[in-house]
Amino acid sequence: MYANKQRIEQHIERLSQFTATPEVGVTRLTYSKEDLEARNYIKDRMREYGLTVSEDGFGNIFGKLEGSIPDAPSVIVGSHFDSVPNGGAYDGTAGVVIGLEVAALFQEKNCKPAYPLEVIALVEEEGSRFGGGLLGSRGMMGLLTDEDFKVLADKDGILAEQAMKSIGLDPSKEKLRDPKTIKAFLELHIEQGPILEEKAIPIGVVEAIVGLTQLEVTIQGKAGHAGTTPMDHRSDALVAAAEVIAAFPQLAKDEGDGTVITTGQLHVFPNGANVIPDKVVFSVDIRSGKEEHVQNAVRNVEQLIASKQANSILTSSERLLYIAPKEMDSTIRSILKETSDKLNVPYCAINSGAGHDAMVFSDFTACGMIFIPSKDGLSHCPEEWSDANHLVNGANILFQTALQLTEGN
Repeated sequence: MYANKQRIEQHIERLSQFTATPEVGVTRLTYSKEDLEARNYIKDRMREYGLTVSEDGFGNIFGKLEGSIPDAPSVIVGSHFDSVPNGGAYDGTAGVVIGLEVAALFQEKNCKPAYPLEVIALVEEEGSRFGGGLLGSRGMMGLLTDEDFKVLADKDGILAEQAMKSIGLDPSKEKLRDPKTIKAFLELHIEQGPILEEKAIPIGVVEAIVGLTQLEVTIQGKAGHAGTTPMDHRSDALVAAAEVIAAFPQLAKDEGDGTVITTGQLHVFPNGANVIPDKVVFSVDIRSGKEEHVQNAVRNVEQLIASKQANSILTSSERLLYIAPKEMDSTIRSILKETSDKLNVPYCAINSGAGHDAMVFSDFTACGMIFIPSKDGLSHCPEEWSDANHLVNGANILFQTALQLTEGN
């Protein structure tokens, strides 16, 4: 058991300070001042642990330890370092920190890999600034075209490329990663749910990740005076939107198999207390463990939205993201379980209800993922917390797994 608990805790604590909302959680949006502060810290630690640092045209960070086999594909360990607004200190960040810890252990143990080891810190997994989510992994694997990226903007109209340049990043750098250069991808993540804590099991070996679809819905009505427009003369976009959103719990229940439908973002225009809303834009997040249930739920949601088009109400929906359910690599799952047994760390098989960068990489390379418990099952909030002892367990398991995968056999 090699991982350094104090070092892991120090990295978590230091990165949590790079937030736009001190004392009320971590808010670290992609290409922000806080992004720059965090990336500089990550890059400094990569160099400290003997890695060669680079960034791609999306701002993803790579720290590489060369292997002895010329031009061999890399074993990559890491996660994302952006956050949701007022989120926690562990979501994504814990996976980056454990990647750094694996590199530190390679250095301390003087490990000379045959296949290169890379630590990765990915941008915009959450989609909190530019929407859609998983931007860093989707972009580097060619699932986001350069043309699409050039017009990508946040809610304030700031283009992603403009935001990159504002913190000194270069969007003209190479964006695509050849899948042949990746041997495997390993990711540690907090569970973000209650299962491991309730079972008192410190490690979950992820079997599969749920399918994920995100929609952006626009409902256009007609503005009017809140006091002088009779109720039967109104085309209230917010009322129509509320009727749609209120139907989601029943739609999800009818679909079954753990299907969930969520609206987390809602923008009302013109947003005046005494003005009937003329436009509402809101998000719809649809997830399920089976692709057929995802597709059915999407179809039912889109039909519901279209049914509200009447009485001067216009509706539209745009699909920002669709990723089918993904199974993690069976060989790597076996290695993770065998390693846990050797280290006497109890584990169980688990499925992920959240989307992760591993689900993108799984179409291109062998992927393995482990969860550690989340206190009270909480995530995406300031109260998010995981025990450092569980992080140590995860670091030891990923270190031994990466050691095996970087061997020359």
